[in-house]
Amino acid sequence: MVDVFPPLDIFPRERVVCIIGNYGSGKSEVSVNWALALAKAGISPLYIADLDIVNPYFRCREAIEPLEAAGVHVVVPRGGHFYADLPIILPEIKGLFESHEGTAIFDVGGDDAGARVLSSFAGAIPAYEMLQVVNTRRPFTATVEGILTMRARIEESSGLKVTGYIGNTHLMEETELETLTESVSILKDLEQASQTAVRFVTAPARLYNAFKDQARGFPVLPLRRLLQPPWKPEDHPFRPMNKPLFRV
Repeated sequence: MVDVFPPLDIFPRERVVCIIGNYGSGKSEVSVNWALALAKAGISPLYIADLDIVNPYFRCREAIEPLEAAGVHVVVPRGGHFYADLPIILPEIKGLFESHEGTAIFDVGGDDAGARVLSSFAGAIPAYEMLQVVNTRRPFTATVEGILTMRARIEESSGLKVTGYIGNTHLMEETELETLTESVSILKDLEQASQTAVRFVTAPARLYNAFKDQARGFPVLPLRRLLQPPWKPEDHPFRPMNKPLFRV
């Protein structure tokens, strides 16, 4: 694991930060790793809230142990509802939007369907950042046009505007240096076409040192894989496996 503090450009610019993106963009992994980096850099109090009420996999709640150990306040259903595949919106969420204290990262559901939950908090969201996570190796976001189409759908659904991008191009375990470097040109074109900045890009920790000097000025956040799919329980570091995940 690369042991670095995040560059200054990676720090949040508003107290409320909504992380959105299409399915497969890796927004939950980015949210968790970013929160851990910010906690290490001294941001406190720091909250991360699970607002993904659509997809039961790859949710930030899966990393609750390392987050809480780092001092991050994790806002998720507790008890029997922790792993439930239910559209639960906690009452604490509205309070987080309205509070004037601390920094709050909201891990929002994928695509326009997942982002729709933000519209239910209309009037409660003050100044905010809404950052679209972009994986240029996904079919619908492989081009600037596709990324902007996804952005428009999410903005219409959420009632909020995207204020920046996070480049998170990956092929899961098959991600190589070339995967990352090829994405940089697309992100540069995206900035120009949309007049919206790429706030930072990510790289697997094993590729961080090789990639950081090829990122063409983008700050780079190294990622440690913390979220694993339920069909790979042997690789999951935190989910208790005393019960089967699926009933056949």
